[in-house]
Amino acid sequence: MQAARFEPKVEFLNASLIPYIFPVIAAAHKTLVAKSQDSLTTHTLQSELVYNYSGSKHITESLKRCGISGSTIYILAARFDASPDEIKAIEKLVIGKEIDLEELERRANQSQIQKISASELEVSSLAEC
Repeated sequence: MQAARFEPKVEFLNASLIPYIFPVIAAAHKTLVAKSQDSLTTHTLQSELVYNYSGSKHITESLKRCGISGSTIYILAARFDASPDEIKAIEKLVIGKEIDLEELERRANQSQIQKISASELEVSSLAEC
């Protein structure tokens, strides 16, 4: 699997798996701590962010699950220490409408996040699971 290279360096996460921004901030903090200790599990800050967000111990699985693919509808662009010019460049990489972070919860796919099957949701609500 080969990741796309973007300038400026940016990571795109599948936003439908992100119900709140706090876990992404926590993953970013963990990533920066690992970088400061020269102990990144992956090779880049960007992939380390996705890896830390996913909670999996398998890098490839993390990138497949929480990164983006051709069928991803909602994305979250993440960049460490972005300048205003870099933010503008990132905006040009994405064809779509920018939305407020407060919309993450409404757009999140709770059944995918919680790993609850459709048959389980037929007999009880997400809150009961």
